[in-house]
Amino acid sequence: MSLEQQLLQYLVSGLTTGAIYALIALGFVAIHNVTGVINFAQGESAMLGALLLVSLRGSLGLPLVPAFLLAVVLVALVGVAMHRLVIRPARNASPITLIIITIGASIAIRGAALVIWGTDSYPLPAFSPGPPIRLGGAMLRTQSLWVLGMMVASVLGLYLFFQRTLLGKALRACAVNRLAARLMGINQDHMATLSFALGGALGGVAGAVIAPITYATYDMGAMLGLKGFVAAIIGGLTSMPGAVAGGLLLGVLETAGAGLISSGAKDAIAFGILLLVLLIRPSGLFGARQDVRGGL
Repeated sequence: MSLEQQLLQYLVSGLTTGAIYALIALGFVAIHNVTGVINFAQGESAMLGALLLVSLRGSLGLPLVPAFLLAVVLVALVGVAMHRLVIRPARNASPITLIIITIGASIAIRGAALVIWGTDSYPLPAFSPGPPIRLGGAMLRTQSLWVLGMMVASVLGLYLFFQRTLLGKALRACAVNRLAARLMGINQDHMATLSFALGGALGGVAGAVIAPITYATYDMGAMLGLKGFVAAIIGGLTSMPGAVAGGLLLGVLETAGAGLISSGAKDAIAFGILLLVLLIRPSGLFGARQDVRGGL
């Protein structure tokens, strides 16, 4: 394989990985914009999405579409429960305390998953069986098309939700100015709960579409959550378009670094980028507060 073909393969694989990071990063941004909370349990939403889809498809034998939708809804409900039972009682706590609470919630959810599903790794067939698709000198798995397609569909759905619905505009108002939103009669508690549901659903979608690519395990969410957080930081943590760009950029750089340097450097590249962004441009490469006002 020539160098050009290798680079094309890294690009294709990196975009697939980056689309997963982008979905998780969108969940971080949706929650942080409305509540100011950095939810480090976001990666567990992806883990639950993957394991629930495996169980609904394998154990209950549900068709793909109902199983996928039910898995996403269940993860969204976990997000609602997390806000109502964990975050809301501590809403007056300091940001550091809230971060620690979300880390504790992440550990609790992971422990519950360990009890329910055990330490086994669960495979899931691709949504569309068939041989890989050849693009130039690169090979694209059919499941990668689902990953990229679901990311595009999620971004489009978020755009329409925030731009065309009253509920979405209320969420945007809370993201721009919480005090003004409260004065306009918007119930911030309900909006905060909705943001956690939205973040959970986005994480569930990410986990569900990645399940056929990698085995679903109870501890898969920890690293996915950290990579999604890095993508959100690259995008500025307040910009949804920036989160998508940050996720895709991170996925491509990770995959290219693993292929050109060493597979062991994959995680080091991600966290090295995080340190560089925090040191050089803490507001992110793409994000600023005005991006949220004018964008999603």
